[in-house]
Parts: sequence; C-alpha cells; structure tokens
Amino acid sequence: MAATKKPLTKTQTIAELAEKTELSKKDVTAVLDALVELSYKQAKVGFTIPGLGKLVVQNRAARTGRNPATGESIKIPAKKVLKFRISKAAKDAIVG
Repeated sequence: MAATKKPLTKTQTIAELAEKTELSKKDVTAVLDALVELSYKQAKVGFTIPGLGKLVVQNRAARTGRNPATGESIKIPAKKVLKFRISKAAKDAIVG
C-alpha cells in the first residue's frame, strides 16, 4: 500500500498487516493488543520496538507557568512523563 495523506486507522493497519503477513485479522489484532499491553507494563523501565523506537520515562522539573486566561503566575509541580524516542532507522526512512 502506498503512503496516504491521512494516518491509517486501526482497522486499516490490521488489514494491511494481515495481508502482508498472511495471518488472519483476528491473529494480527491479538498480536497488536498483546504488544500494547506489554508496552504499558514495561513503560516504567523502558520498552523498545526494534527499528521503530522506545518508550522512556522522563522527570520534568517543577517550574513556574502562566495561566493564559488571567495572566496569573502558577507553580507547576515536578512530574514524570512518558515519551517515545524514534529510532535512527525510522528517522532515516522518513527524513532521508
């Protein structure tokens, strides 16, 4: 399938993977669901999808922000955030 102007939906992604792997849509759905479940469980320590990227937890420091409606300064507490780092191979495939 050629690249489209819109992102693939879950159904389209499953259909495309089923066609390429010659698996049933039900099997592909089960694999994707298992991958998502595993990534959620492993996210705290990091989770890598080879050739695509990895999920990493980063600590954000406390900072001062501004309420856009009132202009009032507010304190934003420190927190942990989850980020996805794209692999070099994926960047090269897209950016060239």
